[in-house]
Amino acid sequence: MPQISVARLFDDNRAELGLAWVQGDRETCPMLDSSLIQNSSKGLTGHLNFIHPSWIQIFSHTEASYLQSLGEDARRKVLEDVAASGMACLILSDGEHPPEVLASLSGSLNVPMLSTSLPSLQVIWVLRTYLGRVLAEFVTRHGVLLDVLGMGVLLTGDSGVGKSELALELITRGSGLVADDVVDLYHIAPQTLEGRCPEMLKDFLEVRGLGILNIRTIFGETAVRTRKNLKLLVQLERPVGGNIPGLERLPLNASTEDIMGVSIRKVQLPVAAGRNLAVLVEAAVRNYVLQLRGIDSTQDFILRQEKQLGNKENR
Repeated sequence: MPQISVARLFDDNRAELGLAWVQGDRETCPMLDSSLIQNSSKGLTGHLNFIHPSWIQIFSHTEASYLQSLGEDARRKVLEDVAASGMACLILSDGEHPPEVLASLSGSLNVPMLSTSLPSLQVIWVLRTYLGRVLAEFVTRHGVLLDVLGMGVLLTGDSGVGKSELALELITRGSGLVADDVVDLYHIAPQTLEGRCPEMLKDFLEVRGLGILNIRTIFGETAVRTRKNLKLLVQLERPVGGNIPGLERLPLNASTEDIMGVSIRKVQLPVAAGRNLAVLVEAAVRNYVLQLRGIDSTQDFILRQEKQLGNKENR
């Protein structure tokens, strides 16, 4: 399951949030584990909360004023609740200075304390989006993920069927490469899968006979993408005896595939000599875009046919 340390969270968001490391040991700082978070009632991040605590708690002017308004016994009880909450990190927002008791608590629990001059809501918005991505569940699929006409398309099929060659042709037509061979699909939202490339394979495409090509170097920056939401699966199939078992010539119902509970539209394309697969993939993307807008060519044809048959019967 995905994990991230507070130290990495700090490094990744240091520039955007203007974070400073106030106290805590970077080497032994807590880890945020997606499996623990998913099985916990706690939120990812939010304002310092004594009833429904978060893994990362934000301490702003409001929380500082609240602590100052409490009596000694009440303040002690509140801090005991914070200590028992199991928080992984405390972030001081709005340029707030930590009360001595809170700094002492952070040190005793070995909970890192960070600070920023930004308002607490901005910090929460940025961290929720960031943590939602880095801690998302993921699966690995074999194929080539491309940005085709603005849509994330995953080319799949047996080894040697021509996925990389098709990807290379699509790239020359303006598509962008996300990942070749190994595609990591992250479940970042209930109905959204985000495709990414493992760090080792970024920018590279393997083409039989040519070897490994650096797409960024050959075609430029616009030929690669860092990530792309998966919307369409294109499975390349070698016909057996001239046919693909189970493939309908005029499919009345759209084919889909379930990946981590997300239904992804699927298209099967027979691979044969003389077929321009790049044009077919682009046509599949355009057709799917039209279907998303309520325009279904197959259904339109069926309605036209039924209307024509109805007119003949009425004569």
